[in-house]
Amino acid sequence: MFPTSIRASRLAVVLFTLSGGAASLVACGDDASDGAPARPTISLGDAGYVDAAEPDASKPRVDGGFEGPDGGVIRADRFVTDVVSFTPGPCAGFGAAQMPDVVLGPPVGAGDLAGSLDVVSLGVDGEIVLSFGANAIVDGPGADFIVFENAFYAGGNPSQPAADPGEVSVSEDGVTWETYECTPGAAAPYGKCAGWHSVHSAPGNGISPVDPATAGGEAYDLAELGLTRARFVRIRDKSTAACEGTPKPNSAGFDLDAIAIVHAETP
Repeated sequence: MFPTSIRASRLAVVLFTLSGGAASLVACGDDASDGAPARPTISLGDAGYVDAAEPDASKPRVDGGFEGPDGGVIRADRFVTDVVSFTPGPCAGFGAAQMPDVVLGPPVGAGDLAGSLDVVSLGVDGEIVLSFGANAIVDGPGADFIVFENAFYAGGNPSQPAADPGEVSVSEDGVTWETYECTPGAAAPYGKCAGWHSVHSAPGNGISPVDPATAGGEAYDLAELGLTRARFVRIRDKSTAACEGTPKPNSAGFDLDAIAIVHAETP
């Protein structure tokens, strides 16, 4: 079992390591999460959740898409193109200033021993709904799409993931949802939750973000839900993170990096 306190502070650990001991970036000061009876959905542009001033340079665009591992181009709408809604939970905020750019395009994986910082934290019980513009996920052989978080393995042991599980749902119209069975708890395995397998694909490392066998993350098959097509993906934090401490962290909950379509209506 990997200690809950470590799982809940994965970004703090990563930032501490990268900064040589100063994890100051994880503090959010006054978090608007203290006992509020309800959290309204925050649209992009409100309360600091704004478009990034510049596109993320770690995900270079090529002719309207993204460079593939074979030198070709992967269409931009094989990845998230729109954040439909974002309802952050308590102790969210990490990556929010880079929304929506931070969740668009391919994953920026860091491998088995580290978690990517190219993420937005949903906070405790937070939720995000995403779409792919005019494109859609369609059912094909095996996995149809992949969700990338920033989980990593303690000591490189896959049975001890530093994980923040998230429940994954899909929809054709954005109203009626079908949900994969997520079984969060104190330790892995977490069933069909996202957020407990490390991410291997990153721009420039030669690993395809649309290959379920090598990309990492969690792969999903529409056929498991009896569906043939989906245009929206919803992720809800189901981690055991706690929003506590002084100052409160801003990196609690599921940390979304990217979503990639394996079988796309428009490849």
